[in-house]
Amino acid sequence: MKLFSYLFLLLLPLMCSKARSNDEASVEYDVVSEVLYKEEPPSINALVSLPNGDIEQKFIKESFLRFETQDLDKTYKQINQFITQNKGFVQDDKSNKSYHTITRHLTIRIPTNNFQKTIDSISNHVSFFDTKRISSKDVTEEFIDLEARLKAKQVLEKRYLELLSGAKNVKEILDIEKELSKIREEIEAKHGRLKYLTNKVALSTLNIEFYKLSAKRGITVSYGTKMWNAIKSGFNGLSMFFIGLLHIWPFIIILIILFFLIKKWLKKKK
Repeated sequence: MKLFSYLFLLLLPLMCSKARSNDEASVEYDVVSEVLYKEEPPSINALVSLPNGDIEQKFIKESFLRFETQDLDKTYKQINQFITQNKGFVQDDKSNKSYHTITRHLTIRIPTNNFQKTIDSISNHVSFFDTKRISSKDVTEEFIDLEARLKAKQVLEKRYLELLSGAKNVKEILDIEKELSKIREEIEAKHGRLKYLTNKVALSTLNIEFYKLSAKRGITVSYGTKMWNAIKSGFNGLSMFFIGLLHIWPFIIILIILFFLIKKWLKKKK
C-alpha cells in the first residue's frame, strides 16, 4: 500500500505538468478559433484617417468623338501626330466598310494630363462632330476603400502567420492554412483592382470614329424641278427613239415592200 502511495506522489507533478500543457494548448486553440471566425475589421475609417486636403483626387476620363472626313488617310496622320506629341499610343485600330461609308475606329490611351489638350487639337481640325462625348468618373473613394481593406487583410495575414508558427497540432495548422489561402486570394483580387484603377487613372481613353461617304448622297429638289426634269427626260427619250429608227432603216424599207406585195397578192386572189 505504501508502495502505491509513493508512486502516486512521484507521478503527481508529471500529471499536473501535462494538464497545464493541455490547458495551454486549449487556450491557444481558442485564440485560433477566435481569429478564424471573427468578422471583417470593424472600421475602414479607423484604418485610414487622412485630412480632406491630403487626399489626391483620382478620376477616370473617357471620350468618344465621331465625325465625317473627306480624306481618311490624311485625318489618321493628323490624329497620329497629336497622339505622338502628347505621349499617347493607339491601343486598337479597326476599319470597316458598309454600302455607302468607310469607317475607321481608333482606341487611344493618353496620359491624363494631356487628355483635354489632345481633344482640343483634334477639334481644331474638325468642322462638325456627329457625336462628342466626354466623361469623368471620380474613383477616389474606391481607391481609399481598397487601400484600407488591403492593409487590413495584410495585417490579418500577418496574425495568421504568427499563429501558424505556434500551432500545436495538425488540425490547427490545416485550419489556419485554409483561412490564409482565402485571405491571400482576397489580397490578390484587391491588388488587381488597384492596379486596374491606377492604369485607368494614369492613362485616359479616347475613342475616335471618323468616316467617309463612298456614294453620292441624294439631292432634295422641288416639285417644279422634278416636272422639268421629266419633260427633258421625255424629249431625250423621243430623240433616242428616232435615232434608233435611223439605225434600222433598211429593215423598215424591206417591211414596207413586203407589206405592199402581200396586200397586192391578196387583192388578186379575191
